[in-house]
Amino acid sequence: MLSPCWLDESDQAGRDRLYDRISWLQRQSDRSDRTFRDRMNVGVAHSEVNPNTRVMNSRGIWLAYLLLVAVLHVVLLSIPFFSVPLVWTLTNVIHNLVMYLFLHTVKGTPFETPDQGKARLLTHWEQMDYGIQFTSSRKFLTIFPIVLYILASFYTKYDATHFLINTGSLLSVLLPKLPQFHGVRIFGINKY
Repeated sequence: MLSPCWLDESDQAGRDRLYDRISWLQRQSDRSDRTFRDRMNVGVAHSEVNPNTRVMNSRGIWLAYLLLVAVLHVVLLSIPFFSVPLVWTLTNVIHNLVMYLFLHTVKGTPFETPDQGKARLLTHWEQMDYGIQFTSSRKFLTIFPIVLYILASFYTKYDATHFLINTGSLLSVLLPKLPQFHGVRIFGINKY
């Protein structure tokens, strides 16, 4: 058997210390691999316990969100018999309706998560950023409907009909985002 060059053949104690050190390193490596596997959720497609908590912090998601709203607006503008005020109101209402459905109505996760059903009764808004209020993604999703509302109001020249529709649409998407409504189900709607 080959021995390291710094050990003399007659140095049995040194060889024993070397083998003890190697076996100790192997045990440490096995232990850290096991800890790493437990921490990283090996066997699932993602490393988050609940991917819904971080999806709005993903790279490029805000840009994609803005582009989707812009594409919706351009598609509505391309319909010949729609006026500009109607298109802005439709863009605002469709955006707010879709965001209300996805953020404040749908519960649970589309993924199989190892959280043992903790997210089953929470909406996506309540799961986002682990429920921490006023994070950058929550601020973005709160401010964008307000900006869209201001644009829609401006381009509809504050017409009373469009103004009421846009205001109702804005309130329906802003009120559920308030911290006072976190986990609240009004009249028991969407409780289960």
